[in-house]
Amino acid sequence: MTQPIRVGITHGDINGVGYEVILKALSDETMTELCTPVIFGYQEIAEKCRLGLELEDMKLHASPSAAEAQDGRVNIVEIGDEVPELTPGEGTPVSGKAAVDALHMAVEALRQNDIDVLVTAPISKEAVQGDEFRFPGHTEFLEEAIGDGAKARMILFDDYVRVALVSTHLPLSQVAAAVTKESVEAAVVSLNDSLKSDFGFERPCIAVLSLNPHAGDGGVLGNEEKEIIEPVIKEMRDSGILAFGPFAADGFFGMGDYRKFDGVVAMYHDQGLAPFKVLAGERGVNFTAGLPYVRTSPDHGTAFGIAWKGIADETSMREAIYKAIDIFRRRQIYASAMANPLKKHTTDRPDRGERQDRYGKKEKQSNAPKSQEGQQKEPKDEQLENQES
Repeated sequence: MTQPIRVGITHGDINGVGYEVILKALSDETMTELCTPVIFGYQEIAEKCRLGLELEDMKLHASPSAAEAQDGRVNIVEIGDEVPELTPGEGTPVSGKAAVDALHMAVEALRQNDIDVLVTAPISKEAVQGDEFRFPGHTEFLEEAIGDGAKARMILFDDYVRVALVSTHLPLSQVAAAVTKESVEAAVVSLNDSLKSDFGFERPCIAVLSLNPHAGDGGVLGNEEKEIIEPVIKEMRDSGILAFGPFAADGFFGMGDYRKFDGVVAMYHDQGLAPFKVLAGERGVNFTAGLPYVRTSPDHGTAFGIAWKGIADETSMREAIYKAIDIFRRRQIYASAMANPLKKHTTDRPDRGERQDRYGKKEKQSNAPKSQEGQQKEPKDEQLENQES
C-alpha cells in the first residue's frame, strides 16, 4: 500500500488568518484520506482557534515530531515550549519569531524526509525581520535554506493560468535595472522546466510580457523590448523553447490572450500578479519552483484586518495543499520518464481539452497560439501581434 503524502504546514503569523484557514481547510475529513497533515505550530493556539470556529468534530493529534506523525489524523508538532501571546490583527516581534521558528522546523523536517511537501501560511514580512530572517519573503528564504544552489522562481497559478516573475519583491524604482538578458532568460527557462516537470506539459507555450506600455511603441516608450526582451525570445526559440512576445500586459490580459498559453513571464510583481489574482480569485496558489522540494502557499497575505474573526476564506489554503500533492506526484512521474525515456508517460492535465473559461465560454486548449479568429496555428518565427490600448 502506498504511504500517504506527508504535508508539512507552517502556521505563519499567529496574529493573522493562518490558523483559521489551516483548520478550516483540514476540517474536511477527506483531507486526511488524501494526505497526512503535519502542522508546525502550537497546540494551545490551534485549539483556541478550533473552538472559536466551532469545529467540534475536528481532532488535533499532538505529535512529538514530524517523523512520528500519524496517518489519518491532523497532526500538530510543537515548535517551542513557551506559547506566545496573541495580539490578533497586529504583526509583532513575537508573532514574527513564531513564524520563523515554524519555518526552521519545517525546513529541517523536509531535509530529513519526515515530510514530503511544504505549505506555508502567510507571514508578515515586517514582523519576521531579525537576526534569523533577513529576506523579502518565503521564496528568498527557502532558496537559501533548501535550494542547495538552485535558483527559486515564484510562480502564481490556478488550473488555467501560470505566471512567473522576472523580478519579485523589489521597489518599482529598481525594476528596470533588474530586467536584463540574463534575468529574462532565467525566468523563461525555469518556467519552461517547471511547466514540464511540475505541471505535465510536454512542449509548453510561453508568453513573455513587455516592460513598458505598448511594448515600448518601437522605442518611443523605452528600449528594453528591442534591446533585451526580443533578443532573449529569439534565443529561446532557437534553442527549442516555445516563447512568444513581448506582449503589452494590458492588452494581453484584457483581450484574453493568456488563454492561448501554458505559462506567462511577467517583468515585475504587480504586472503579473494583479491580473492573475483577479482571474484566479480565491483559487490562486503561490508555488516556489526550481527547488529540490515542493513548496506552495495561499496567494493572500496575513489579512490582519479580519484575523481571528472567523470569516477568512480557506479556499486558497485548501488549493495550496491539493496543488502541492499534485506537483509532488507529477515530479515523480517526470523523474521516472526521464530515467526511462523510451517508455511513454502521461499525466492527467485537467486544463487540456474542452473546458469553460471564467466567463462560461467553452474553448479547446492547445499548446499552440491561436489567431484572433480562434483557429489553431503552429508557432511561427514572427512574433504575435501586440495588443494596444
